[in-house]
Amino acid sequence: MNKKAIVTGCPGQDASYLCESLLGKGYEVYGVQRRCTRENNFMDFSESKSGFHSVTMDICDASGVTELVRSVQPDEYYNLAAMSHVGQSFKEPLTTVMTDGYAVAIVLEAIRQHSPSTKFYQASTSELYGKVKDGTVLNEDCLFIPRSPYAAAKLYAHNMVSIYRDAYNIFGCCGILFNHESPRRGKEFVTRKITSGIASIKLGLKDKLKMGNIDAIRDWGHARDYVEAMHLMLQQDTPDDFVIATGKTATVKEAIQFVCDLANLDFDNVYEINEKYMRPADVPYLCGDASKAKKALNWTPSYDWKKLLKEMYESDLEILSNVVYNTMNASKERFF
Repeated sequence: MNKKAIVTGCPGQDASYLCESLLGKGYEVYGVQRRCTRENNFMDFSESKSGFHSVTMDICDASGVTELVRSVQPDEYYNLAAMSHVGQSFKEPLTTVMTDGYAVAIVLEAIRQHSPSTKFYQASTSELYGKVKDGTVLNEDCLFIPRSPYAAAKLYAHNMVSIYRDAYNIFGCCGILFNHESPRRGKEFVTRKITSGIASIKLGLKDKLKMGNIDAIRDWGHARDYVEAMHLMLQQDTPDDFVIATGKTATVKEAIQFVCDLANLDFDNVYEINEKYMRPADVPYLCGDASKAKKALNWTPSYDWKKLLKEMYESDLEILSNVVYNTMNASKERFF
């Protein structure tokens, strides 16, 4: 029989790539999404495949989560659902605590009571580390000092996985994923904001890219690489936590400069700083050491930040060019 997996966070970036990957491996996949209007088509490929089951559910609904786990008896459960925008978590701290913390306790308890052989993956985050000294390469043994409601809620979830692993022998793994992006990333996230914004400027659709802190340093990888690491964690004999990262960094400013070069635009005329996008407490530097994952999981990333941003920019340029083309054709049809 095919393995069964539950994946929450559909139809987001990570879940869409993971569902595609699992279906390609012959899994029966239950993709969980909220009761809301979808703004993208990232799950269209998965939903068209046999073996995919769309589930509409609130992950904070204990009875719904428990019934899903009890009825499906999944081999694997990937918890990718979250209020994942760090800046927004300051504006919605209670929602963040419920979605990123409380919901994880719900599913862990459902697994403990009704499907104890299920292997559980929790999406942890590099934001757990908080403010660290520039140049510090972070691994699984480094101290967590969260600096946002998002990171604090994720730390609760991270610790709950460890508790259930030790107290109840639940096979639970946390992937401490550093920033991972793709053309499917939401436009509210800085990388997609840059690539979409500069593509818009290139096509004459906007004048400026409005940014917050452009001196922040991040370790950026591709989501497609990172979901493969998630799967590998649950194929091991012993559960453990792993940092997933490229080990290479760039500032937001360098990212803007690189994409400007791709677009043949003058960097100094492209962006302006807007205090609206500054966070109350920022994390200035994040760089990960994935040595443990490379050794134990045989995992290595295939993208660096430049290859990633080039793919994202080219995708956004094509998307927006098609919008311009279709708009022009529609205008011609109305005129004639």
